[in-house]
Amino acid sequence: MTALPAATAEEFRALMGRFASGVTVATAVDGDGRPVGMTATAVAAVSLDPPLVLVCVNHGDALHGALERAGTFGLNVLASDQEVVSRRFAGDAAARFDGVAYRIGPNGVPVLDGVVASILCERWHAVPAGDHTLFIGRVLGGTATERAPLVHFRGGYTTTEDGA
Repeated sequence: MTALPAATAEEFRALMGRFASGVTVATAVDGDGRPVGMTATAVAAVSLDPPLVLVCVNHGDALHGALERAGTFGLNVLASDQEVVSRRFAGDAAARFDGVAYRIGPNGVPVLDGVVASILCERWHAVPAGDHTLFIGRVLGGTATERAPLVHFRGGYTTTEDGA
């Protein structure tokens, strides 16, 4: 069997863009105690026992350094009316929390207001993977609502009809 060459970045984006995913904002606190966060669609459940999730973070994002040092982080699952929040946390790192309502959760990380769910984690493991690191967290708890989620598909945003 002949080995195929790796997909180009454009091909990879086109292929993975057909995979609908929920939209989250991963949050932590940096070494100076400031909140940091970024929009993340590369999030997945890993294990039920123990309860583990993962988030993929680009090496160049401010959140990456914070997660390397932090013992805790959060995943905020965005609601259908939070596209502006998603875009904010995908933009300029210095201004990501400007005008965004949040509180500090019981594990010390920012929890955004109005989300579908907040998932509180302690860092369990980190795995380098290309230009990203897979940060795996043990889920400590969180909150969930019945709101409809924001969904990323083909480079844009959509939602489910009823949140079910």
